[in-house]
Amino acid sequence: MTRRYAIAGLGHRAQMYVDALLGDWSDTGELVAFIDTNQTRMDYHNARLPSPVPTYGPEGLTEVLQQADVLIVTSVDSTHARYVVSALNAGLDVVSEKPLTVDEESCARIAEAAEKSRGKLIVTFNYRYSPRNSAVRELIASGRIGDITAVHFEWALDTAHGADYFRRWHRDRDSSGGLLVHKSTHHFDLVNWWLASHPELVFAQTALRFYGAAGAGASDERPPRAKGAPGLGTDPFLLDASADPRLKALYLDAEHEDGYVRDQDVFAPGVTIDDTMSVLVRYANRAVLTYSLTAYSPFEGYRVAFTGTRGRIELEVGERAWTPLNAAIDPSAGLHAGDSSWEKLTVQEQWGKIEEVPIIRGSGGHGGGDKLLLDDVFRGPSGDPLARQAGYRDGIRSVLTGVAANRSATSGQPVTLINEGTSLSA
Repeated sequence: MTRRYAIAGLGHRAQMYVDALLGDWSDTGELVAFIDTNQTRMDYHNARLPSPVPTYGPEGLTEVLQQADVLIVTSVDSTHARYVVSALNAGLDVVSEKPLTVDEESCARIAEAAEKSRGKLIVTFNYRYSPRNSAVRELIASGRIGDITAVHFEWALDTAHGADYFRRWHRDRDSSGGLLVHKSTHHFDLVNWWLASHPELVFAQTALRFYGAAGAGASDERPPRAKGAPGLGTDPFLLDASADPRLKALYLDAEHEDGYVRDQDVFAPGVTIDDTMSVLVRYANRAVLTYSLTAYSPFEGYRVAFTGTRGRIELEVGERAWTPLNAAIDPSAGLHAGDSSWEKLTVQEQWGKIEEVPIIRGSGGHGGGDKLLLDDVFRGPSGDPLARQAGYRDGIRSVLTGVAANRSATSGQPVTLINEGTSLSA
């Protein structure tokens, strides 16, 4: 049975879903409507369709919901809850990009709507589907290293990808929740899923050390944005959006409608998020996570180690060595074209030798993970033994871990999560 899909939010992230319904998943459904604040962006995606679909501003949401079976939400993070709750209340299924939302109040509204709705909510945590992360889940579930007692997780964003959060709307905490919500929601969800548990206590310290008006490269001579700047093409922190046809069409050519500037200088005033974060989390199964995220590393990747009662698992991933800022961008993978990457997964049982575990990679973004995710979204999970498809509770738990971390960093006090990690204590 084919289904009718509408998309809310037609920026860069929407392309993966448009491509899917025009390509390998075209037999599962059709696009019937777009909704966005910007007509130019909707026109860009419409031009790629065999037949254009109706377009609406946010005030047209009720009409959009009457035309669709499923709403795909790829808008600014802080607007997710409005679209998700409205669609669930109308009985539609919902596919939401991560993070599901950005604060405690909207988590509660989504949970209430999801509990009452006949519709189903999927949160697209594509890192669950990456073969290396699935292999970790299988190793832990096998019991080879016993009960997990400690997790050490370091994530490094480089000065191409990491910097990008400081030149677009993500630099505003009210819009994105900060990186501990927008980006770390991926990582907190992975740990929840790997451990098959939920967070109970969070303590964090954060800072803005590299970007922003007082950052490492800040000066009175820096331009507020890259367009027309004297250093464009030589300054590694200035993004030439005109060099990428997609970025130009979606943002530079759309500025006249809403004034949104996609190429702000990362050292310009107005940054209200952090770039250096450390978090300590205690889980219901008594495992303890130590987590760090930095957004200005010379390479991009992550290292995670699990210590258990019978051994240790370690995963090291290099997602990208340094590449020029204005290299062509592959939006489906979230990486720059032509990047080198590496990964190594090992397991060592007590008094045993270190064993390297082979990782079977697929084609496409995230080592083939994106294809598996899209199969789940458009065709269903088909009894996946790894339970990779994420629902609203998974989305809420990962968001609230980040919200709790932000609150802890502000107050200097630990924050308790209750109701199996789906709400914060008063």
